[in-house]
Amino acid sequence: MSAGGRTRLPVLLAIWAALLAAPFWLPLIGGYTALGTRVLVLGLAAMSLNFLLGFTGVLSFGHAAWFGLGAYGAGLSLKFLAASTPLALLFGTLLGGVLGAALGALIVHRRGIYFAMVTIAFGQVFYYIAYRWNSLTGGDDGLRGFARQPIALGPWHIDILNSGLAFYYFVLFCFALAVGAMALLLRSPFGGTLLAIRENERRARFLGIPVELHVWIAFALSCLFISFAGGLYALLNNFADPNNLHYSLSGDLVIMAVMGGMRNFWGPLLGAAVFVVLQDYVSSLTTNWMSFIGLLFVLVVLFFPRGLLGVARGKSAA
Repeated sequence: MSAGGRTRLPVLLAIWAALLAAPFWLPLIGGYTALGTRVLVLGLAAMSLNFLLGFTGVLSFGHAAWFGLGAYGAGLSLKFLAASTPLALLFGTLLGGVLGAALGALIVHRRGIYFAMVTIAFGQVFYYIAYRWNSLTGGDDGLRGFARQPIALGPWHIDILNSGLAFYYFVLFCFALAVGAMALLLRSPFGGTLLAIRENERRARFLGIPVELHVWIAFALSCLFISFAGGLYALLNNFADPNNLHYSLSGDLVIMAVMGGMRNFWGPLLGAAVFVVLQDYVSSLTTNWMSFIGLLFVLVVLFFPRGLLGVARGKSAA
């Protein structure tokens, strides 16, 4: 085993041990289980965005659209199709993932600010559809009238509706599946190609790499993962809100990724934890909580450009 592998294993064990034990140590520091669940869901959303931003080098400011579509898809499935939590997650994931892949094919030739602006435009289209379609989405009031359902696995009955602890471990299981799939993709030759595109797109073209195809696949996969996170978010709240599609949420996800360290696989999860915990604590003290997060973001960008996790790894390497 290489030195990097020996260093990485204890870090991974520590991360998963902390996540598994979170419902028991969070109350000791003033937290609660639902807060940990929210960190997992938004952490997965930020990691999904970072699959495109940090590992492909393409910035999207409209990724909240796919997050929101995943949430509405899960809610509509539970309300109108069947009282099944797995089916709701599948429907929400496919709704956001398929629409994201279709629209990604239209914008894959754009780069930089043009790509970012087009993603905002498409995202706002979905936002206003959800905002105005009162008969289906509930409009400004959001989609209500559904709830996550208990899961039956043979003789085992998992009550994720009334047990916050059971739902946390259900979300952690889903988080582990999605993160494991991301890690496998990034460790594959496909992931290496994405890194080559990120580092030098022109050189990648000279090597014969079909850049647009790889960027489109990365975009589609990112939409699929974030739609899955959106479905989990709808199950967490038993509610889907038009604001879940708004570009302001996309900005929050970018902040999480950059703050934690977008060149690190686990950086966005750390950024999401800092963002969500600060939001929960500071918003209980003042309505201007975003000012404090904005100030922290500016300080991180100015003094820790590699993000919080990048600084920690740099010190450990030194």
